[in-house]
Amino acid sequence: MSEPEPLQFIGANEVRLRGRMLTYFSGCDYFRLARNPEVAQAARQALTQHGLNVAASRRTTGNHEIYARLETALAAFFGAETALVLPDGYLAPGAAAQALAGEFTHAFVDEFAHGALMDAARMLDCPVEKFPHRDAAGLAKLLSKYGRKARPIILTDGMFSHDGSVAPLNAYLKILPAHGMILVDDAHGAGVLGATGQGSLECEGVNRKRIIQCATLSKALGAFGGVVLTTRLVREKILARSRMFAGTTPVPPPLAGAALAALKILQREPARQKKLFRNLFQVRTQLRRAGWEIAETPGPIIRLPELATAATADLKKRLLAAGIYPPFLKYGGTTAQGFFRFVISSEHTPAQLEKLTGVLAAFKAPRPPRK
Repeated sequence: MSEPEPLQFIGANEVRLRGRMLTYFSGCDYFRLARNPEVAQAARQALTQHGLNVAASRRTTGNHEIYARLETALAAFFGAETALVLPDGYLAPGAAAQALAGEFTHAFVDEFAHGALMDAARMLDCPVEKFPHRDAAGLAKLLSKYGRKARPIILTDGMFSHDGSVAPLNAYLKILPAHGMILVDDAHGAGVLGATGQGSLECEGVNRKRIIQCATLSKALGAFGGVVLTTRLVREKILARSRMFAGTTPVPPPLAGAALAALKILQREPARQKKLFRNLFQVRTQLRRAGWEIAETPGPIIRLPELATAATADLKKRLLAAGIYPPFLKYGGTTAQGFFRFVISSEHTPAQLEKLTGVLAAFKAPRPPRK
């Protein structure tokens, strides 16, 4: 894999590539809080008060009071019994898995799950199997092989970032044996999905009784770090058993301060979430009118159907000519060919959305036959 070219972020929705300003429909800063002045000021204030780094594990002398404040705020926002902050979102499922190692007979992982869950599954100290993507019936067949005494754990993304679809958590709970559990990596759903932004659990209408929700602070909140939203018992197990928690330096205090400010903004300004989905509805509607087959998924992500190599190159040129960064990617095992994925933000302007849909509508429009 070749290293991507560096991008410089300018303002809310632009990047500079090779000296050229382009409108940006990539990344997962859904509310553009990573460049919000209030969030930046909170980071600067925390830097002045607390320094850049605690330079020690939280198990030793690095357990700064700002982490307790952030965990209390996160638990309240997401409606969880408690929360535990990790240095990075990738580490959150792994820390939970280390804490639960040996407690389950089998682990079942969605075939398109994020790499963090694939790695976490290996830490559970039990056999691991993949199940068909978002397929409750296929998962039920696998579970049936092991009988009622099995203690399975299911690992899945909450919202899948390749297309904005959501795991059918309600269906999974119905087929899950009594002693089973679900570990959800809700990096993309947390703060975005559900009536109040609590994520895929709220979107699916399920409670937390047998679910551990992990999330990142770097997407909807625009800061950095990871969090496990769970019960006090599981939190205590992570503190006692997880090397990922015990052996790492925690989130820098300025970023913890930024996350606290971002949470306040999302609580204070629910209109951001409404605007995000209005923007999504506008783009989807116009693309469908132009003839594109666009899936109806809960997340603010638009994945185009796969295109032939020549068509892919043509669309990249058209996007660049219109001043749009072309978001073409190959994501995990979802495809070998690659696809265009447009991530919609609450802060995209009507003109930027119209420019995107105009390029895609013109590309999709019937072309006159060659003479």
